[in-house]
Amino acid sequence: MADLTQRTDIPSPCYVLEEEKLIRNLELMKHVQDESGVRIILALKGFSMWSSFDIIKPYLHGATASSVWEAKLAAEMGKEVHAYSPAYKKADIEELATLVNHLSFNSLSQWQAHKDALVGVSLGLRINPEHQEADTPLYDPAAPGSRLGLRVSELEGVDLSGIDGFHCHNLCECDSFATERTLKAIEARFGDYLGQLKWLNLGGGHLMTSEGYDVEHLIKTLSDFKQRYPHLDVILEPGSAVAWQTGPLIAEVVDVVNNDGDIAILDISATAHMPDVLEMPYRPTILNASLPGEKAYDYRLGGNSCLAGDVIDTYSFDAPLKAGDRVQFEDMMHYTMVKTSFFNGVEHPAIGILRKNGEFEIVRQFTYEDFKGRLS
Repeated sequence: MADLTQRTDIPSPCYVLEEEKLIRNLELMKHVQDESGVRIILALKGFSMWSSFDIIKPYLHGATASSVWEAKLAAEMGKEVHAYSPAYKKADIEELATLVNHLSFNSLSQWQAHKDALVGVSLGLRINPEHQEADTPLYDPAAPGSRLGLRVSELEGVDLSGIDGFHCHNLCECDSFATERTLKAIEARFGDYLGQLKWLNLGGGHLMTSEGYDVEHLIKTLSDFKQRYPHLDVILEPGSAVAWQTGPLIAEVVDVVNNDGDIAILDISATAHMPDVLEMPYRPTILNASLPGEKAYDYRLGGNSCLAGDVIDTYSFDAPLKAGDRVQFEDMMHYTMVKTSFFNGVEHPAIGILRKNGEFEIVRQFTYEDFKGRLS
């Protein structure tokens, strides 16, 4: 991992997309598409950095949206636009009708209410395979009592004329064997319907760009399924996998205080700039830092908001931290920028791209006017 903390052309705080690493991920996805026959689109809910669309477009078939605004952004990519939401209002459908190629409904009542307004759009239903793979309850769409998707029992006796496809999403940062088990669950519960469909969208959670992922097993799994159902257009829509390990968040130490141990206060906030640290929760990796006690100096890292729990975790470093030192949080491109807020009015990190030639390009810096514009 490149150490970007000494780059004077990169401000702090700043999200830095590394173009070379993004292309590496996209080339792997192209390989999966070429070898398996499936199509891959970008899930904007995980990575919506539209300044990178020109990099992504040659590799993926389009993008998928969870709202009208995401669909408008997806349309700016100039390729296919797919959409799914737990519920659409009439006004949403009126806008989406001119934006999307595929649209999946969460319920039969939503389909019946809106299908006539979507002439020319390929319509689908989200299904719940009642098969769990996600480890984190917050991100488990197939958990008992889930509001997401139709169980097979709800389709009994229903005339599905006009439905072109099924959409299924039950994975979260899973391996290829989870995909294989999910396909078996879909076939077991919904196999009687697959012959009458045109497409099957397997959602996201396919972490194919992560270290140790068995890409060849994924290809074989998808190829075998395609052989059984050659008429189906099979679609994957990863978010995290596209941006996985493609760049850090650069932060700076502002002060060091002590209360039962040293606490370094940074110019970023966990709750505002990396909320999954608190929501999942998880411990982000920091370049050249280790677990407590493994290096000479331990510091609890805290954010710059007034939230008492705005604390990232405790890390150890080779040398004492002081104001002005920089810290590099790795793998901060996915589910970070799409979830940030202006809570407490804390400074929002800038956004930049480290180009393949080593040059750094600032694509967005935030100001007071951005904060004020969120309010009224």
